[in-house]
Amino acid sequence: MRALIVGYGSIGRRHAEVLECLGLAVDVVSRRHDAEARKVFGSIDAAVAKHGYEYVIISDETARHRDSLAVLSSADYRGTVLVEKPLFATIEPLPRNDFAHAGVGYNLRFHPAIRALREALRGRTPQVAHLYVGQWLDDWRTGRAGADSYSGHRAAGGGALRDLSHELDLVGWLFGAWREVAALGGRFGTVTADADDAWGILVSCERCPLVMVHLNCLDRVPRRAIAVQADGQSIYADLVANFFRADGETQTYSVEGNATYGAMHQAMLAGSNEVCSFEQGLRTVELIAAIEQASAERRWIGRAA
Repeated sequence: MRALIVGYGSIGRRHAEVLECLGLAVDVVSRRHDAEARKVFGSIDAAVAKHGYEYVIISDETARHRDSLAVLSSADYRGTVLVEKPLFATIEPLPRNDFAHAGVGYNLRFHPAIRALREALRGRTPQVAHLYVGQWLDDWRTGRAGADSYSGHRAAGGGALRDLSHELDLVGWLFGAWREVAALGGRFGTVTADADDAWGILVSCERCPLVMVHLNCLDRVPRRAIAVQADGQSIYADLVANFFRADGETQTYSVEGNATYGAMHQAMLAGSNEVCSFEQGLRTVELIAAIEQASAERRWIGRAA
């Protein structure tokens, strides 16, 4: 099987390594020319015209995602497509397409602690949930300051709210569609060039009336965890220490660095509906827009019917 990766920054490199470990041949669309032994094309059109790809990964800057999808569709590509998260930087319609299967790269759905948490919630009604993620932006990419990367620039689709939107995807995946949201956030430090670096968010969801989400790229000690209270049970998943705990009983996991990406790609190629769909990805983009509106206007924002 042959795959094409559009965008060859740090996440594009990771996707390439994972796919090659899964036995796929990988080509790249990039303005860079350091793709090791991989074949590099200057445009999506040129790559698709040359090879019959079965799998395409869109991993360029978030602000370019929709244009890249539109070009891919206009090239009459009909295979499987995965777009790096978030799907788009702002609310936009999906381009018309005939993709066989499409998804968004929220790989944390495949972390064993998250899967254990989701299973523990089956048949239970969550009352309160708290999701927290924080990591110093300069530590995200080895040898490159955060302010010099797209993550540090708002116009490129960077910032904590979008780059750390895994938690917003998990809000919907674990607790159902959001109903209303209030938030406060923005650029409070100096780690980014001009993008947001911290958010405090309150969300009411279909299956959980109170969900608190904290996102930041300021924590010097990485932290990523979810705590849920459901029908008298205390449930906790730690994605840094890799463990799941329910009422004092703990299960620890060995999670290799690319394991969740590998599981996501395997599910994607198998046509699994556990991968975030375009529809679900658009709902997360809508939530991001509502969060920014809620913070700017200092009021609760309800989801349109």
